[in-house]
Amino acid sequence: MSSMPASVARPEASEQAPHRGWLLFSLFALYVIWGSTYLAMRFALTGFPPFRMAGLRFLLAGGMLFVGLRLRGQPVPGARQWGAGAATGFLLLVVGNGGIAFAQNLGVPSGVAALVVGSMPLWAAIFGAAFGQRPGRAELAGLVLGFAGVALLNLGGDMGGGGAAALALLVAPLSWAFGSVWGRRLPMPVGLMAPATQMLCAGVMMLGVSAVLGERMVGTPPLRAVVSFVYLVLFGSLVAFSAYAYLLRNARPALATSYAYVNPAVAVLLGVVFAGETLGPLTWGAMAAILFSVMLLARGKR
Repeated sequence: MSSMPASVARPEASEQAPHRGWLLFSLFALYVIWGSTYLAMRFALTGFPPFRMAGLRFLLAGGMLFVGLRLRGQPVPGARQWGAGAATGFLLLVVGNGGIAFAQNLGVPSGVAALVVGSMPLWAAIFGAAFGQRPGRAELAGLVLGFAGVALLNLGGDMGGGGAAALALLVAPLSWAFGSVWGRRLPMPVGLMAPATQMLCAGVMMLGVSAVLGERMVGTPPLRAVVSFVYLVLFGSLVAFSAYAYLLRNARPALATSYAYVNPAVAVLLGVVFAGETLGPLTWGAMAAILFSVMLLARGKR
């Protein structure tokens, strides 16, 4: 989720109404770019320890975004906004994204990681209902169908990585979903300053976790690991995480989190292209269910 948020902020009166073009671009960024980050994360982990890689990734991306926003005149967030950014950054990135990196480093295949994270929209719908935002009929049907498609896609898959990896993959989507829903009720910074604070805070926390765990670099990272790391910083974090935040501000949680149903299909297709895997009838049926579930979620976005 590698992942895997532009703003977990509440809509502000000063912000403009959501633009259809930006909504569509944000969905494309989440569906396609975040779907590719699982494979990119796997390649990056061949040269970087998991929490050091993730910490550097978000510290660099958050720093670049923060500096760019300040140069454009956006004010520095207040203490309460930094606190909200740190809290949601911990849930979304340290536990959510960090858990995925930890599991993949233990041997969980990138496609399997994406499949397990596919349960996240269901958790988001549960937490959203707890906060009073119940999904409509179309959204509920989409959630059920999407979850069934992910389960079908995972049939016969080998989790790998042992009990620690399985626990990390269980907690990661739950934490991400709670952070996404809860963050809408917190005093987040306005606009793109929200993901900037989230990534900066999470990057510092992840590097702290890396130091506690005693992670060390072993030699010079191979070129593929470096290229994958740069891709994660620029596209997986700066572009896609910001797009996620935009959707959380301007769309219902079910639509904003629907990427978790499409990412497994993207991850599997990348496995076909780059790893020579084959797709059976069961997999094609599962992906058809996943894509149809997204159509149902899009119908209920208003």
